[in-house]
Amino acid sequence: MGRFDGEIPGLRISRPTLTVVGEADSGPRAEALCASLRPDVLLMDLRMPDGDGVESIARMTAAGLPSRVIVLTTYETDGDILRAVEAGAAGHLLKDMPRAELAEAVRCAARGETVLAPSVAARLMDQLRDRPERPRLSERETDVLRLVAEGCTNAEIGRRLFIGESTVKTRLLRAFGKLGVADRTAAVISAMRLGLL
Repeated sequence: MGRFDGEIPGLRISRPTLTVVGEADSGPRAEALCASLRPDVLLMDLRMPDGDGVESIARMTAAGLPSRVIVLTTYETDGDILRAVEAGAAGHLLKDMPRAELAEAVRCAARGETVLAPSVAARLMDQLRDRPERPRLSERETDVLRLVAEGCTNAEIGRRLFIGESTVKTRLLRAFGKLGVADRTAAVISAMRLGLL
């Protein structure tokens, strides 16, 4: 995890320096530190104790944490790359890259840019070309699913969106059909994986 104002030990760079503000040895610990420290950029591995890195990225994205997450891993399997990007990662880099390039990638991410290792970018493009078109949810269907993800009942959703409970059910059923699922949980998971929430 880094803030944009100090230095990485052992790294001499004449450009703006970086500060490591925290380290975590598991996904849940990284989530907790990210929530409390609010770093500009978070470097996250995908293979960690106590959980999958992609799941942690998805939870941090859903929680609205402002940190830009860069996956930094030795793995570049097609499934991992796409899952991480869909979960909200701002980049995917490989651990064997030179330190100066890593520092520059962190700066780019802090500025809001997407950072991908060239080999990762090529694989991601291939995956997206071969992928079927994702469903399009209406704004109201997305609003309803977002509230479902927060744990709201149909009655609560209706009150918050100023619509009737039967309208909530109709919007949910339409979303289920578009996503190819049969229940609320599957709809939320599918919508998150597709980057619709």
